[in-house]
Amino acid sequence: MKVNVNKDGNLIVISGPSGVGKDTVCSKLLENNKDIFVSISATTRNKRKGEKEGVDYYFKTQEEFKDLISKNELLEYALVHEKYYYGTLKKPIMDKLKEGRDVLLIIDIQGALQIKKQFEQAIFIFILPPSLKELMKRLINRKTESKDEILNRFKSTYKEINAIYNYNYVVVNDEVLNCVKKIEAILLASKCRVDRIMDLELNTKEDEIHEMLIDL
Repeated sequence: MKVNVNKDGNLIVISGPSGVGKDTVCSKLLENNKDIFVSISATTRNKRKGEKEGVDYYFKTQEEFKDLISKNELLEYALVHEKYYYGTLKKPIMDKLKEGRDVLLIIDIQGALQIKKQFEQAIFIFILPPSLKELMKRLINRKTESKDEILNRFKSTYKEINAIYNYNYVVVNDEVLNCVKKIEAILLASKCRVDRIMDLELNTKEDEIHEMLIDL
């Protein structure tokens, strides 16, 4: 028996509260899986020293970005601090998926929900901390934010966690390698989904058996 399956890649959307370790987990995932393509965002902010077009961001003018919005050429977008647009271009992602490559998108919950409306077949993974106490510890140990900023981030975590039911999978980041293994297992299983089957072909002997059963 031959099973013909859809060879397109998967769009992997990963979200989670600040301090949960998304970047660390995704860096290790990419280290282990060199064929995964990382989505590059588009933005209207100015290019910073050392940044490269199509590597760090796709840099757009306000007019160009609004044109992308009007033509529905973005999977998601947001106006940040009422100043700069950030968004995810459809075409580069769709091109990579058609090549059979998986595409990774690390994004906030609002962006993920926008993507789900347009691309429901994507794999939505939410990363959780082992406990809220551990999350607070991680935020403090980063030493990048004031006490008030940490408290505000922690408060927003409660709202973010309530959004997990919009995702397909929840993975607890108790330890980076364990978390990565679970994500890899999800990606492997996704390749075996029934909705990826395009056709089933029976070989000659199976055809004969099928005909015999019909004639019984």
